Amino acid sequence: MPAPEILQQPSGPQPSAGKPAGQPSQKSMTKAERRELQEKQRAAKAALKAQGGPGGGGSAGAASKPASSKQAKGSQPKPGGDAGSSSKHPGGAAATSSKDAHGAISEDPAAGKKGPRIFTHFGLPKSIGHTVKGDIHPAVVRLGLLFSEFKICGANARCIATLTAFKNVIQDYTTPPHNTLSRHLMTHLSPQITHLVSARPMSVSMGNAIRQLKLEISNTDIDLVEQEAKDLLCRKIDEYIRERIIMADEVIQEFAGKKIKDGDVILTYARSSVVEKTLLRAREEGKKFSVIVVDSRPLLEGKALLRSLTSGPDPIPCTYALLPALPSLLTEVTTVFIGAHSIYSNGAVYSRAGTALVSMMAKGRNVPVVVCCETYKFSEGILVDGFGKNELAPARTVQPHGSTPTPASEPGLEVLNPLYDLTPPTFITAVVTEVGLIPPSSISSIPLALGKAIL
Repeated sequence: MPAPEILQQPSGPQPSAGKPAGQPSQKSMTKAERRELQEKQRAAKAALKAQGGPGGGGSAGAASKPASSKQAKGSQPKPGGDAGSSSKHPGGAAATSSKDAHGAISEDPAAGKKGPRIFTHFGLPKSIGHTVKGDIHPAVVRLGLLFSEFKICGANARCIATLTAFKNVIQDYTTPPHNTLSRHLMTHLSPQITHLVSARPMSVSMGNAIRQLKLEISNTDIDLVEQEAKDLLCRKIDEYIRERIIMADEVIQEFAGKKIKDGDVILTYARSSVVEKTLLRAREEGKKFSVIVVDSRPLLEGKALLRSLTSGPDPIPCTYALLPALPSLLTEVTTVFIGAHSIYSNGAVYSRAGTALVSMMAKGRNVPVVVCCETYKFSEGILVDGFGKNELAPARTVQPHGSTPTPASEPGLEVLNPLYDLTPPTFITAVVTEVGLIPPSSISSIPLALGKAIL
């Protein structure tokens, strides 16, 4: 039996050992002929790997190569597939890991189904336990895991946790020789920020807080002793958290609480920390009202809000319902209170998916829709819908209150859960901030009124 033919590109002027006698040298070939020869060589190597390597059997001789080449070409990835993975694993099914349409690595081939390409630009939380790269502080690594597992959820909670972790990073930082803290510390923070973004897409509030922190770092006096400079930055972080989040929430609670009267029926959607504090404070002031908590998958955050409102010495009468029951509940609602992930300069509210539906139906019933949002969540950009920018919940989401995880995708069914939607300003009655109640049409003037302090 003749030895199997081996196609190999010559590395020098001498012809290869496995070259057929009638085949011309590469020097005498045209560019197109050389390209065709290289394609055949790649196809032959791919066919050998698919059969188990070069020693996979000598019967796959020259007669079987055309079919193997066609098979290798036929296994090229489709437009929506993972080209890099297919080139390394021509066998497809034999691959031990795969990428889904959202960029998430899955060790289970069945879990690597290709989702609709129309959603591939949505951010997806990733499991980053084994992908730590660079000089990442342990506090940041731990925080990234909490973000990716949704154990820390909510714009305020994520921002406070991020700034607190950066305080640890700053205190453990040492300026290298021939460098200044105001220049090198920002370089040191960059991989920390990248790591958090790889765990879960950054929120607008986190981005504003990080930009403010970088501004404070760049303004640090280079003549300060290093420890004094680090202590000063940590105090600046504490001031930002206290003034822009904690105290802002207290002012919002006072303004929004004035809109709650005895006998009111307040409807709220999902869970907003500032709305929760507003309702609890109004109850402490002796106001008698009831709350309807509307909720939806995949996070079911309303259950945690329901537990908070109904516990304590003076529980608030509550009704819990899922989003499909909204039309039958709006007939008795007096005011809708919702939170916001961020607000854009055109007055659009970016919040938990389902907020737009709640606001639209409330507007149709002439029910006031009040948004509670701190000014540090404002964005100077413009967003016209929830499709250009969004985030997907992972296939398996463990709810913070400890209920059953969301079912994973089944064969032929891809589970896609966008976390946010955009509510047009026409559906919003007023926005309650720490600077007062303002209409959505005046959102763009807030940064200018504050001297562009909102970064």
